[in-house]
Amino acid sequence: MVGVLLIGNGAREHAIAETLARSPQKPKLFSYMKARNPGIARLSAGIQLGDYGNISGIIGFAMKNAVDFAIIGPEDPLDKGVADTLEQEGISCVGPKKELARLETSKSFTRLLMEKYRIEGNPKFQVFESTGGIRQFLDTLDGFVIKPDGLTGGKGVKVQGDHLQTKEDALRYCEEVLQTHPAVVVEEKLDGEEFSLQCLCDGKHVVAAPPVQD
Repeated sequence: MVGVLLIGNGAREHAIAETLARSPQKPKLFSYMKARNPGIARLSAGIQLGDYGNISGIIGFAMKNAVDFAIIGPEDPLDKGVADTLEQEGISCVGPKKELARLETSKSFTRLLMEKYRIEGNPKFQVFESTGGIRQFLDTLDGFVIKPDGLTGGKGVKVQGDHLQTKEDALRYCEEVLQTHPAVVVEEKLDGEEFSLQCLCDGKHVVAAPPVQD
């Protein structure tokens, strides 16, 4: 019987746990959660509660239960390098290593990468480590979006017209962000329909999941 480590305690991870439970392979699920999710717990052969930054605790739980591979849901443990450490212990992961996870964990890294390789779809943007120059850049934009550089639990991005109204609002928010983050990304507002398209890749093959919206 295949043993699977599931990291995460949200609705996304609950959906993953339910899907694993329906698998004809009947894997044995072990779940590491920051807070107890009763739905995930009911589907698990074993659970452990702990901080996602406790990499040694996650590894110990995985080794104790002799899991064959891990599925990592949240961005936080990926940012802490949990996939790197698990793979060093011979445990394959559904989830990127820390360097690759920067596409999600650092908005400035992703924008600069797209700029470097001339990938289409990049908005007009600048990365600021201080408030100097922000007002001048805002003056060049018809609409703006402010993004903290780093993880914010999906709550950090603020858009003109929805969360912020004036350039003064934007400047105040940038000042607030820079108190807790190394940088802030200021970019032009793009109008359109947003969706997520995720792919699984083993280094040779790419399989796309259905596009989704939240």
